[in-house]
Amino acid sequence: MTVAKTGTGPLAGVRVVELAGIGPGPFAAMLLADLGADVVRVDRPGGGGLAIDPAYDVTNRNKRSVLVDLKSDEGPARVLDLVERADVLIEGFRPGVAERLGVGPDACLARNPKLVYGRMTGWGQEGPLAHTAGHDIAYIAVTGALGMIGAPDGPPAVPANLVGDYAGGSLYLVIGVLAALRHASTPGGAGQVVDAAIVDGTAHLTAMIHGMIAAGGWQDRRGANLLDGGCPFYGTYETSDGRHMAVGALEQQFYDTFVRLLGIADEAPARKDLARWGELREAVAARFRTRTRAEWTEVFEGTDACVAPVLSLGEAPHHPHLAARSTFSDFGGITQPAPAPRFSATPTAIASGPARPGADTESVARDWDVPGLSAKGA
Repeated sequence: MTVAKTGTGPLAGVRVVELAGIGPGPFAAMLLADLGADVVRVDRPGGGGLAIDPAYDVTNRNKRSVLVDLKSDEGPARVLDLVERADVLIEGFRPGVAERLGVGPDACLARNPKLVYGRMTGWGQEGPLAHTAGHDIAYIAVTGALGMIGAPDGPPAVPANLVGDYAGGSLYLVIGVLAALRHASTPGGAGQVVDAAIVDGTAHLTAMIHGMIAAGGWQDRRGANLLDGGCPFYGTYETSDGRHMAVGALEQQFYDTFVRLLGIADEAPARKDLARWGELREAVAARFRTRTRAEWTEVFEGTDACVAPVLSLGEAPHHPHLAARSTFSDFGGITQPAPAPRFSATPTAIASGPARPGADTESVARDWDVPGLSAKGA
């Protein structure tokens, strides 16, 4: 069972209500919880969402959970009782659903005018597709982001759900929530609705690329550019044991170190001769195939060649640099990324494991002074 929040991190004292969902909403709420906010997740009886054992869903760490049936007569009132005492609400329903359930922005802001109401969707609150189902892959597809990723002679490569759900969705929702919290705390400031659409955030992530296209420095096709695998000194190469090394030797001084340590300095064609990039790529690939990943790692370790081994998720926590920084943490028997970023005066931590649905109803009822949640106060 999770425990009452005692307040660590820069958001200590901030109260967040999360209406249970899947994907970017829970991850955004986890970020706020990692930063010290007291996040109460409102779970529905019977559960829902992805088929994962709640004991392993680390996106629910550092939170507490209560059970509320929003479709019951008293359900909306219980949520509004929490909202009255909260600073933030996060929901990820399709447009109009929260309103139909009685916990939309108008009802919540009427109860708490300082509330920051965060809405997490794929398509946004309006537009032709606003009410259409979708997932990360569709959102990044229409923004042009997916079309940039992958080899030129193959289909676009699917980057899990990192680019859309989490980078274009969760992170932008958190940015919006923090900005709106700042506004609400100013003299005369009020609460407001933050409309975080994955299509908007993902499109925003491509800002630099659009600028490069306008300047003539980027071709609008896969595998033909400096940062998309088209450049022979910015990409991945297979080693003799079937694993890979990542190369990012963009600047001349780093490139010089790279080709010297790789052992092709005397035979590599000029890096600025784009007509010979294919030849350069073959020379680099052939050389990498002569040794294992471990051997090449030893060659490049600690140098300014900008070369690193491509590790699996299971290998990453054991990388010497990440281990030295405690980038990953073992908590409750689960290896997981530690909270990020880091703060000098208000350090963050994993204080509790994944919140089990409904496990914290009594403590939340007491701490938030919402006796209606408690069976004892009902």
